[in-house]
Amino acid sequence: MARFILRRLLQALLVLVVMSFVIYNLIGLMPGDPIDAMAAGNPDMTPEAVAHLRQIYGLDQPLLLRYGHWLSGAAQGDFGFSRVHARPVLQVLMPALLRTCELMLLGFVVAVALGFGLGILAALRPGGLVDGLIGLFAFAGISVPVFWLALMLILLFAVELHWLPAGGVADLGDGGFADRARHLVMPVATLALAGTGIFIRYVRAAMIETMRMDHVRTARAKGAREGRVVLAHALRLALLPPVTVMALHFGALFGGALVVETMYARPGMGKMIYDAILGNDYNLALCGLLFATLVTLLSNLMADLAYGWLDPRITTQ
Repeated sequence: MARFILRRLLQALLVLVVMSFVIYNLIGLMPGDPIDAMAAGNPDMTPEAVAHLRQIYGLDQPLLLRYGHWLSGAAQGDFGFSRVHARPVLQVLMPALLRTCELMLLGFVVAVALGFGLGILAALRPGGLVDGLIGLFAFAGISVPVFWLALMLILLFAVELHWLPAGGVADLGDGGFADRARHLVMPVATLALAGTGIFIRYVRAAMIETMRMDHVRTARAKGAREGRVVLAHALRLALLPPVTVMALHFGALFGGALVVETMYARPGMGKMIYDAILGNDYNLALCGLLFATLVTLLSNLMADLAYGWLDPRITTQ
């Protein structure tokens, strides 16, 4: 197991290096650069001053050489300087990362809890009224765009009912736990509802197939209670297909977080990456995108480890 984890971590490191090379070069091919933006904002800047600034920041060097300098600094923990925020990249990145992780984890937990609970409930009586209603809810969750759902929640709970704030992280002068929780309710609900439908469909299908297996019939024949049959004999084996979907969904949450953070004006990773790209803040955009890649790689590693725990027949050696 330790060898497997080490091998996967080395593979993840290699993927991050390759992704950093690709992203750095793609960003470098974008029209304009930070010096152009500075020159556009200062009409008195002479061409000689522009050329001097390019030399100072190394922007007159070939793209591959600049990437080599960045990679060497990143290996030593120096990820560069944010032009937009005028601070080191890590100082800008960490607060936004913590806010996004908070939103992602809460949305993921709620989506998994609802998806598994409703999926199991639908699988117990396939084709019945409850199954039909849950299927309709799952279909709606998959089909409704995230931005539209966010707008509807804002109109209902913030504009009409005045129960929840329309956006932001906390009210001015407050910022306590209860206030932060109120600001999280609608963003978390938006992220969770967008993923619940997918989990319901996979859990329902996996549970229906597992409930027909011989070991489940044997447990019923021995007089085991229905709750024990479902949770102890069927659910563990039925978890294998949803685990893959969970890993992929968790990695894709960064994309959903971008929309949710924009709709609810939350200063997280998605909003930060968007602003960095618009502002030609190369270092900040690059590190933000690499963190999104890292989250996807780690979620896939967790899924592989979960396979071995759920089904001992699957070896990770």
